[in-house]
Amino acid sequence: MTTPAPRTDSAAHASPATGITYAAAGVDVEAGDRAVELMKDAVKATHNASVLGGVGGFAGLFDVSRLLTYRRPLLATSTDGVGTKVAIAQAMDVHDTIGFDLVGMVVDDIVVVGAEPLYMTDYIACGKVVPERIADIVRGIAAACSVAGTALVGGETAEHPGLLGENEYDVAGAATGVVEADALLGPERVRSGDVVIAMASSGIHSNGYSLVRRVINHAGWALDRQVSELGRTLGEELLEPTRVYAADCLDLVRALNGTAGGHDLALRGFSHVTGGGLAANLARVLPKGLLATVDRSTWELPAVFKLVAELGGVPQADLERTLNLGVGMVAIVASSAADAALARLAERGVPAWVMGTVGTDDVSSSAGASAAGPDYVQGAKGVDGGAVRLVNAYA
Repeated sequence: MTTPAPRTDSAAHASPATGITYAAAGVDVEAGDRAVELMKDAVKATHNASVLGGVGGFAGLFDVSRLLTYRRPLLATSTDGVGTKVAIAQAMDVHDTIGFDLVGMVVDDIVVVGAEPLYMTDYIACGKVVPERIADIVRGIAAACSVAGTALVGGETAEHPGLLGENEYDVAGAATGVVEADALLGPERVRSGDVVIAMASSGIHSNGYSLVRRVINHAGWALDRQVSELGRTLGEELLEPTRVYAADCLDLVRALNGTAGGHDLALRGFSHVTGGGLAANLARVLPKGLLATVDRSTWELPAVFKLVAELGGVPQADLERTLNLGVGMVAIVASSAADAALARLAERGVPAWVMGTVGTDDVSSSAGASAAGPDYVQGAKGVDGGAVRLVNAYA
């Protein structure tokens, strides 16, 4: 589990008497071993009875015999990274929260179809293995996996001197989940008259940091700058971990749909608001011919998004197709189940509200999407599906 296997093509100078060693080339195998010792307890804490073997194996093993009780199990898989938010972590020398960003980006894509994320693996590439830093990263990943109810069963740490600077690293991960075929959520379940429920984000999450970093660099703001609107430093705000929704979403599935599956389930689907913003990601989970009308006046933009807009003079349309603007996950439910959904989320401490409704799309069949303006999105991210229209101004 997350056993470093350093690799490099870099060369190094050495005296003819000693020859060129792997350490001289910039790879410290012993440092990798120390990192594993520091992280292994956190990793083990995510293991349940289905995880076989311990830390350090070539492959993680997960007992899936319980799938024999499924009527028709479907495996769901997802992979992702954190993006340029790692630059903020590196600049602040804080590495124990970036794992939440990684896990959130991966497992919360899986729950969109109603699947339970069973296990996850990680990959860390760095310029130099600093055991304490690598252990902090993995501890964060493990902590987030525990929140999601997902076992961390394997990983890799690779030392790449010459490719990455000594204090640089990048992280990626992948997860596998399972869902009953007749409980699968998605566009085919959405109906006209359904309600769109927003779940609040914890901040910027893990998308749009290229824009955010460009804005703060242009403004000349330092990460240690105290910002009264944020109530903390700019860096602390930008490093706020991604909210991991997996366990909350699965609880909502069980509360509204039960475990039997079937044709007409009260919870129709989810949309994870990541790259592309709210409208584009919501459109992906709607069937062609239906339109979700989202009312901006149902929530106020969190301070960090207002700050980015003002500092950079960023147009609203660009903000909306880049950042989550306060909404990290969306649930689409039957109108009769909306109150129950809100109550259940409130019990779990997830701020949520009704942000819109689903109806018939009368735009794409008439004027066409190109004539509908920037507040209308249809067929996003390669999916020729439904449409979203944003209306009114933010509160």
